[in-house]
Amino acid sequence: MIASLRGKIIHRGINRLIMDVGGVGYELAVSLSTLGSLPADGETFLHVHTALRENALELYGFADPAEKTLFEMLLTVTGIGPRTSLIILSGVSPDGFREAVIKGDLHKLTSIPGIGKKSAERIVVELKEKIRKLGMPGLGAAGRPAASSLEDDLVSSLVNLGYKDRVAAMAAGKVLKGNGNDMDLAQAVRLALKELVK
Repeated sequence: MIASLRGKIIHRGINRLIMDVGGVGYELAVSLSTLGSLPADGETFLHVHTALRENALELYGFADPAEKTLFEMLLTVTGIGPRTSLIILSGVSPDGFREAVIKGDLHKLTSIPGIGKKSAERIVVELKEKIRKLGMPGLGAAGRPAASSLEDDLVSSLVNLGYKDRVAAMAAGKVLKGNGNDMDLAQAVRLALKELVK
């Protein structure tokens, strides 16, 4: 079983990348959060979940070990497979997901593409206690990432995608000013990219 990989990213796609590790190219499925947090070049490190199916071996990569933990917890939920788990973690940050499950926020969970009310209810029922035991690191008193942390993460993600510091900072400022801080990093990155292509 592959638990982690360290190497150079030689190809990036939507929710997928290829990492060169000692001359071997590994294809990994990744969330938008992980993709946005990876460096533009140089060596990178990913935590890996290996999924063995009847006819395929699939690798899922995570920059944040907390995201990998939540991914593996989602796999224990009835009817939630690896691809759906990745979609969920692309639609909400690990902190946002933990907060939504603990508060039973079905509206936030069903706002993620592909997650209906029944799936959201199952996620809350089956994971609430497990996540409560994990604790909720990184959340402020209101249960959300601090505004400055979201802005810093957003700027960093845009810089990693190839934008200059000043351009990234301006786009992040516009997005947070226009939409507030009640969003996760993946949503903020999507809005910033829309802002940058105007």
